[in-house]
Amino acid sequence: MLCYYPFLYVIGVATLITYENDLKNGVFYPEALLYIYKKASFFAYYFLHSPLNVWQLACPKQERNSHPLWGRGLIFLFPMTLLGPFTELLTLQNLPMRGALQDEQIEIIPDAGVLYNADGIIMAVGKFLEMKKDALIQGYAIETITESLVLLPGLIDCHTHTCYAGNRAQDFAMRMAGKAYLAIAKAGGGIMHTVRATREASLETLKALTRTRLLRHKKEGITTCEIKSGYGLSFEAELKMLQVIADLQQEDTGIDLIPTCLAAHICPPEFENQKAYITHLITMLLPEVKKRNLSHRIDIFVEETAFDAENARYYLEEAQKMGFALTLHADQFHAFGSKLAVEMNAQSADHLENSTEEAIEYLAQSNTVAVALPGASIGVGDKFTPARKLLDAGAILAIATDLNPGSAPMGNLLLQASILAMYEKLSTAEVFAAITFRAAYALGLQDRGTIEVGKRADFVTFKTTDYKNILYQAATTEHIHGTWLKGVKTF
Repeated sequence: MLCYYPFLYVIGVATLITYENDLKNGVFYPEALLYIYKKASFFAYYFLHSPLNVWQLACPKQERNSHPLWGRGLIFLFPMTLLGPFTELLTLQNLPMRGALQDEQIEIIPDAGVLYNADGIIMAVGKFLEMKKDALIQGYAIETITESLVLLPGLIDCHTHTCYAGNRAQDFAMRMAGKAYLAIAKAGGGIMHTVRATREASLETLKALTRTRLLRHKKEGITTCEIKSGYGLSFEAELKMLQVIADLQQEDTGIDLIPTCLAAHICPPEFENQKAYITHLITMLLPEVKKRNLSHRIDIFVEETAFDAENARYYLEEAQKMGFALTLHADQFHAFGSKLAVEMNAQSADHLENSTEEAIEYLAQSNTVAVALPGASIGVGDKFTPARKLLDAGAILAIATDLNPGSAPMGNLLLQASILAMYEKLSTAEVFAAITFRAAYALGLQDRGTIEVGKRADFVTFKTTDYKNILYQAATTEHIHGTWLKGVKTF
């Protein structure tokens, strides 16, 4: 603690200088004390606490486990919470970002606990009883788990269309009866049906509909959810959708929302051709999205009924110049889009149901994440993304729900992932990676997806003693016990 006092002294002197004139005039501001406290705490954290963090990461695992609450006498300044014990804790740390995985590679800590600070950042992971002894000495809060639970990192749904109005049950019935998705779209159904309903909905109505769907996501174990616009297809309606997502991010929904501008979903009838609409987006909409800070990512649907490769490339290049990260709907019905995604260094190429061997090799040699959307395959009666081939080739595979009113209304990330796993022969480790840290990578996020020191305290718990039951029982959400977002229990 003695090394803490010089910082207090330095900050105290700085405060006296700052308030010099007021002190000479006999005026004293209480803010001075607050200033000293805040600045001293800041310096103490970054000059004392962070080096210890580095030591924690660098030292051998045995040494870390024997001293799970390192830095005793220093970090008592910062509120901490110890959560546990958990029958099994799957950290998912130290797994490779790309390629095939075996279940034996999963780190499983029995009777485990996790310590996190007031900012929702994980500070230690280990055996609960050992951590509890130190927590009692330090005076940390202890949240005791009395049930048999398995703890995983919070699930990440990296591709959804959760914000929309209207219903497409008629489309679904037509597909069940044998009509093709593209034929329905060409006849005036499909995406444009949802566009009309979304345009007509007020901001508050759209917000209420989306909020309800987010509650369902949360009950399904989701702690981070990407949401696209794309059902507005006009300057005003696209901004309305993105504003809804921004407003809900400020609410206490219990889910971290990642907005993506998908104004290039299809070309609306108000524009004579793709190029005219793309030019409108580049010159009018995207600058306004950037100005309002509504999204840092853009998406485009590359397909026969949407945008061809030439117009897509032009749009992506211009958006990239503005500072947007890129993602693409690619290879859903025809084999083009994935190669463009790789060439543009996109964060992800999503769908890929009709990817060729050449496309698989392209993705495997890149850092573009291949995002499988099994709900869309089920919803339109198409084949699944070749997940096994992608992993064996060395690609980065994520899995998402594609929740939308048309092709993928089912949602439920765990159920979709378990179905894909059965058909594509994926290991449990490959599935868990695809819906946690690999999905985070698809969104450009490195602060979540595993349970390890320095990552966000985003968790999901399951009512079981064996992690293998999680996908086995994926048809129901009753086995999901709760979720935590940055250390706060949200469900």
